[in-house]
Amino acid sequence: MGRLLAVALAQRGAQVDLFEQGGPHALESPARIAAAMLAPLAESAITEDNVVRMGIHSLPRWKQIITQLANPVYFQQDGTLILWHRQDASDAERFAAHLEKNSATNPLLAAPQHLDSAALQAIEPSISERFTQGLYLPNEGQLDNRQLLAALLEELDLLKVTCHWNTPAEPEQLQLNNTYRWVIDCRGLGAKTAWQAKTVAMELPPALLQPNPLRGVRGEVIRLYAPEVKLRRPTRLIHPRYPIYIAPKENDVYVVGATEIESEDLSEISVRSAMELLSAIYTVHSGFAEARILEMATQCRPTLKNNLPEIQIKRIKNTSRLMLINGLYRHGFMISPAVLDCALELLESGESKTALDLGLSVQREPDVESFATCV
Repeated sequence: MGRLLAVALAQRGAQVDLFEQGGPHALESPARIAAAMLAPLAESAITEDNVVRMGIHSLPRWKQIITQLANPVYFQQDGTLILWHRQDASDAERFAAHLEKNSATNPLLAAPQHLDSAALQAIEPSISERFTQGLYLPNEGQLDNRQLLAALLEELDLLKVTCHWNTPAEPEQLQLNNTYRWVIDCRGLGAKTAWQAKTVAMELPPALLQPNPLRGVRGEVIRLYAPEVKLRRPTRLIHPRYPIYIAPKENDVYVVGATEIESEDLSEISVRSAMELLSAIYTVHSGFAEARILEMATQCRPTLKNNLPEIQIKRIKNTSRLMLINGLYRHGFMISPAVLDCALELLESGESKTALDLGLSVQREPDVESFATCV
């Protein structure tokens, strides 16, 4: 979100400084570890309707954002494939029914398509020998998150954005040392202290005083080089404990993950998770047996109590204003353009038509400028 906003504001003619605790390659960022799947229908099984609407809004916006970048970014919109083994058929039926209900109530979602053996052979021939049925979710997509981070980095340079790498900074510190009209905090879990203190000394309505603490939700991901596997699109396997995903990137690289652990532990991936992920994907395609493990990584998704993203705006020292953006949880790439559009509109006019169109709530304090929120 920080790079997206910095680029978008610089493209609009703003003078932007970017402060980053880490280096330019985002080695410690959840955005580097993520699979970057753009799957609103698949995610509708486990998330709220407004997040789904943000995902629908964001798919065409990603195309616009990427085409404006100087460097190419891999983007694919060939749908999502859902698979299951015979013993998990009842779970698959419940999952399919949930998606069918969601697509029926939201006309912007394409209905899931049930695949028999012949249809599966046509859509994903490399796994048709192991599975005789599946579910296809049209229009869903993915992008290459690492290419995107690199392309945004290049764009920051082209737009002459001043980047302060390896420079931790608190919003109040920036305001004391410099004269900024706005300070925008996109630090994820790095903003935990600032987020908890955002309502201090502010006379907010009772509804806004309810605690919404920021926490980390651990995820574990494996990157593989698997030239014998030729999956064409993101594939999810219905699993007794969690839905495993396999996201194919360019040059025979696959990102595999699924785990969600209520912990801010950033230690190495556990043996249990690694064994479950690797054994599960082998049952999808035997070619994974000869794959090479490029990386096993962990990160924590910044998550609020309600699992929804939020934007908060307040004053700093009665001069400039502070915007805090956080809580994108497991849907960061899927909803980032929607959150970006809401933030830009709030920055420019104090109102957000996009938020209203997506069914998000926007609340403002009586003094108009001191506080607004978009949830």
